[in-house]
Parts: sequence; structure tokens; C-alpha cells
Amino acid sequence: MNSKQFELKPSIGNSFPEMTVQTTFGNKTLPVDYAGKWFILFSHPGDFTPVCTTEFVAFQQLYPDFQKLQTELIGLSVDQVQSHLKWTEWIQQHLGVQITFPIIADPLGRVAQKLGMIQNEKQTTTVRGVYIVDDQGIIRAIFFYPAEIGRNLNEIYRTLYALQTSDIHQVALPADWPKNSLIGKKGIIPPAATEQQMNDRIQQAQAGEIECFDWWFCYKDIGK
Repeated sequence: MNSKQFELKPSIGNSFPEMTVQTTFGNKTLPVDYAGKWFILFSHPGDFTPVCTTEFVAFQQLYPDFQKLQTELIGLSVDQVQSHLKWTEWIQQHLGVQITFPIIADPLGRVAQKLGMIQNEKQTTTVRGVYIVDDQGIIRAIFFYPAEIGRNLNEIYRTLYALQTSDIHQVALPADWPKNSLIGKKGIIPPAATEQQMNDRIQQAQAGEIECFDWWFCYKDIGK
């Protein structure tokens, strides 16, 4: 087996590895150049491909909403920067959409390999990887989609929004938040870890400060 198979890839909770990359907006150093902001780095299999084109249009259309959450977008594929520029020019000319975020040129696949975006040795292109990185340069979520399936951008946005909401209110968030079938858009309070916390949860529920199905499953309104 090739030793590359045993290389550790960045994981949730790790610092994003520092690297300087060439992009359609010039060289950038990650995550340093995005200090104080969140960013989403996403890979695509190749320029001038139909599914990737639909994704880039969708990312651009949602870009203002990401920016409202202090989050920037960065694309990546194992194409030359000239290919990226020609492709984005085509998108603007033929689809009327200007791509206003940078795309990393990674023709040797070094960045993609480091981030696990080339999934096996037989592949020469990236899968559809997504890294959500917070304002401290910490990886908070990772998605991988196969080449033949376009991403659900609403889910990527929802995950980003949920992560930021969780940080602000120090709660966990339920399935399908903010439209959970049990508790709607409310946040789950961390489970009690001691007998004192258990009793506190019971008292808070009795006082109407929080709601509980039981002492280990309590939740509250987080105003979202």
C-alpha cells in the first residue's frame, strides 16, 4: 500500500493547515488572510463541466447571504488559473453571472491531496469537498459529495448558520434545525453531568425557565 493512504487529513476541530495558494484573485495564504472571518473552501472536479457550472452559479447567487454571516467562499480544482479565468468569463458571458470569489488553481493536486479532496489513487480530479472554517481558523464541518452529484447549498448554508448560532447561545441544535419536528427552532441545553446539574435542570423547568422532556433532554428558546 502507498504510504499516502496513511497520511492524516485535517479533521473537524483541527486548525486549518497553513498554505499559500494561487487563485484567480492572486496569491492568498490560508487561513491567515481570512483571520477574523469564516470561510468555506470547496473543491470541484473540473472547469467547463455542467454540474460544476450549476454549482458555481448557485454559490455565487447565495454569496451575499454567506457574507451576511461574515463568511467568504473559495473554490478549488486541479486546473490552471487560466482555465479558471476562461471558465468564469464563459459563465458571465453565457449565463449572466459574475463569479466574485476566488478559485484556487491546484494543477499538481498538492492542496487537494493535503485536504483529502482526491479520494483514491486512481482519481486525477477532486471530488466535491467542502470545508467550513471558523474565524479562528478551526475546521468546524466537512462534507464530501461524489463527482456526479451536485451539492445542496441550502444545507451548507444551514450548517454554517447553525454552527454560528450554537457558538453564540452555547447550545446544541436538533435534526433539521430550525424546523425540528419535536422542538422547532429551539436549542438543546448541554446534558447534566452531575447530580447538582440534574436538580438544577428540574428546578429550571418547574420555574418555566427552560423546557424538558426529562432532566437529560432540556431545551430553550434562543430567539431565532
